Amino acid sequence: MGKTEIRIGGLGGQGVIMSGMIIGRAAAIYEGKHATLIQAFGPEARGSACSAQVIVSDDPIGYPYVKRPDILVVMSPDAYSIFGPTLKDDGVLIYEEDLVKPVGLKPGQKAFGIPATRFAEEIGKRLVLNIVMVGFFTGVTKLISYQAAEKAVLASVPKGTEDLNLRAFKKGFSHAVPNL
Repeated sequence: MGKTEIRIGGLGGQGVIMSGMIIGRAAAIYEGKHATLIQAFGPEARGSACSAQVIVSDDPIGYPYVKRPDILVVMSPDAYSIFGPTLKDDGVLIYEEDLVKPVGLKPGQKAFGIPATRFAEEIGKRLVLNIVMVGFFTGVTKLISYQAAEKAVLASVPKGTEDLNLRAFKKGFSHAVPNL
């Protein structure tokens, strides 16, 4: 596998940081890889731009910042505008298709969209859109296994919400399979 750099972008309140934590936890704790997480967010708790930078590697990671992600996950148009140009020429874009309309992709880049907010609302809570995205990320990239990601989701979400979040994760994962 080597090293994979991931940037997740969106708005405060969309669960961007939690998504990064789950991916890093799945890789480091449940798969024995090395992982780092750097988070950035605006002064407001909700509605301002935020991002998570995750690196997953077989080897120790010397520099934790993502400059040109191999995988870019975006949940808002602003995140795509800001981070889209940084995606590697052969990178993978994963996006919330009801909110983000990718333009200007390079020939080697691949894009996979999912209506994560709509799926989250169908499941019962818009707040689980990030878990839908983590499920989709898991299915599209295969960077972390289904089992490791599922364990990380269950270990990361508030007590009493495990069933809701597990349904969101499975919905995102199942949407990835026919889109590959």
